[in-house]
Amino acid sequence: MLDRAEGPDVTVGPARGEVAVLRTVQRRIGTPPVVDAARAMSFFGEHAAGWIALGALGAALDVPRRRQWATAVGGVVAAHGASIVVKRVVRRRRPHDPRVAVHVGTPSRLSFPSSHASSTTAAALLYAGLVGGPGVGAASALVPGMALSRLVLGVHYPTDVLAGTVLGTACALGVRRLVRRGSIGRWRTA
Repeated sequence: MLDRAEGPDVTVGPARGEVAVLRTVQRRIGTPPVVDAARAMSFFGEHAAGWIALGALGAALDVPRRRQWATAVGGVVAAHGASIVVKRVVRRRRPHDPRVAVHVGTPSRLSFPSSHASSTTAAALLYAGLVGGPGVGAASALVPGMALSRLVLGVHYPTDVLAGTVLGTACALGVRRLVRRGSIGRWRTA
C-alpha cells in the first residue's frame, strides 16, 4: 500500500473491497452527530482505559464480588494486550485511501486487529456476567456499536474489527474457563 501522497488510488488487492465497505458506511451513516459519538467511543476505548476504569468502579462498588471484577478487568487488559501483540506481528497498515475520511488520530499506524473491538468485546462479555439483566442487553449493543464506530472513523477495515471481536471473545471465554477450573477463583454472581 502506498502513501496518500504517492498516488490517487492507493488501495490494492483484497483491501479494495474493504475500502468500498468503509466508503459505504461513511456515506450512509457518517453524519456529524454519528462521527462525534464515534469519536467519544474512541476516546473511551483508547488503550482500554474506559473499560478498565468501569471495571475498577465495579470493584469499588460491588465489594462482595471485588475479586470477580478484578478478574474481569484482567481479562480486558489481556484482550487489549493480545491485540497489540497480534498487531505487531501482522503489521497491517490502517486504511490509507483518499476516498476514506479519517476522523480521529490513532496511537499507531497498525490496524489488525482492532484493539478497541478486542477490549470492548471482552468487557461486554465479562462485565455483563457480573451485572446481569440489563447489562446483558447493553453489552449486546456495545460490541457492534464500537465495531461500527471504527469504520465510521475510517481507522479500521471491516476484517480488523471482526478479528478484534473474535480475539476479545476468545480472551473473555478463556478467563471464564480459568475461573470455572478454579485457577483464578470462583465467578459468583449475586
